[in-house]
Order: sequence, then structure tokens, then C-alpha cells
Amino acid sequence: MAGHATMILTAVPPNVRHALTRWMIEPAAGVFVGCVSARVREKLWAVVEEETHGGWALLIHPDDTEQGFSIRSHGTDRRHIVDMDGIQLVALPAQHLDNPIVP
Repeated sequence: MAGHATMILTAVPPNVRHALTRWMIEPAAGVFVGCVSARVREKLWAVVEEETHGGWALLIHPDDTEQGFSIRSHGTDRRHIVDMDGIQLVALPAQHLDNPIVP
């Protein structure tokens, strides 16, 4: 059964984007959305992991978790996905938390 998947990519080679556009649409630059089988999703993610040299990628897809979805990331970004007792959260480095933006 197919499920929705979203991938967000930054600074990746054009061949990665091209591979994704065969199965997904790109409604905004670097944002790919589609309804693909788990097998296709995993094959696309393998391409992303193998070819994302110096870039960053995020995958969000439905999963049998408390939240109803799973998040995976690959590459270098200041945000990191952390698992806290089965709940996935986004963590920022401490330096960003110590300097909040004040209007």
C-alpha cells in the first residue's frame, strides 16, 4: 500500500532532484511530495543518502508510531532529529537556544 512521503532537500546535486521527480512532485524548491510504496520510498531515500554530498535531506513518512509518522535526516544541518522515549523531536544546538530572538 502506498503512503504519503515528503522529502526536503538543500544543496544536493541535480541528479538527486531528478531521481525524485520521477515519483514525486516538487511544489516548492527542494520540497518533494508523493504517494509512493514503502519499497519505492526506501529506494529513493537510498539514492538521497548515497548522492547527497555536502547537502542535507529530510524524509517524513507515515509510520506505526505514537506520532503516526517517522522523520529521518541525512547530511549536515543545525537541526537534529532525536528520539525521546519513542517520540521524535527536533533539537537545536545549545548556542541557538541561549540567544533567543527578541523583537
